[in-house]
Amino acid sequence: MPGLPHHRENHLVARIGWLRAAVLGANDGIVSTASLIVGVAAASATREPVIVAGIAGLVAGAMSMAAGEYVSVSSQSDTEKADMARERAELASDPEAELDELTAIYMGRGLERTLARQVAEALTARDAFGAHMRDELGLGEITAARPVQAALASAASFAAGAVLPLASAMLAPLEWMATSVSAASLVFLAGLGGLAAVAGGAPVMRAVIRVLVWGALAMAATALIGRLFGTVVG
Repeated sequence: MPGLPHHRENHLVARIGWLRAAVLGANDGIVSTASLIVGVAAASATREPVIVAGIAGLVAGAMSMAAGEYVSVSSQSDTEKADMARERAELASDPEAELDELTAIYMGRGLERTLARQVAEALTARDAFGAHMRDELGLGEITAARPVQAALASAASFAAGAVLPLASAMLAPLEWMATSVSAASLVFLAGLGGLAAVAGGAPVMRAVIRVLVWGALAMAATALIGRLFGTVVG
């Protein structure tokens, strides 16, 4: 509107889609690959089986994350499209009822009836479908489901996370492999948790503690299994 000052706002909610997929993928890549490596290392006396298991875990995990994310977000997208089609049909068949519905929504948010009606009429005249998508269904550009984007982000972030413990396993002395991979992975997890917290505007320490606890539990569990089965086989 002419005469009104304009300023740009950078809201963190715009990052929700890619941030969730990226953090989930990288965290899962570190935890699952490190746990697999630690478990195999605890049961193996040579390096080769550990590295093979780590590489297999990286490839399988990245593909699984991509497929799972694509299917999940596609289901969300299908639901959104169905609601959008239903709303278009209702606007075409009974626009007056839809205008009443929009008026009631604004009244529920605190506007007086006359003003709520005026706002509903103005927004309907400008973009009736957009107004209902935003204010009735809560759908918008930021929250729209993007299956391919989510799948690629999950696969790439999983692979990026999985590379870290795998590289640690390749570089660590054989006798210290499990310990080195566990320690390095916890450092990676702490860094990831802190980075995700900063990007999302959340408390850093809480995020770091959360990923460290669950990561340590996962690696401890697989190390125990590796020790038990390694002892039985040996």
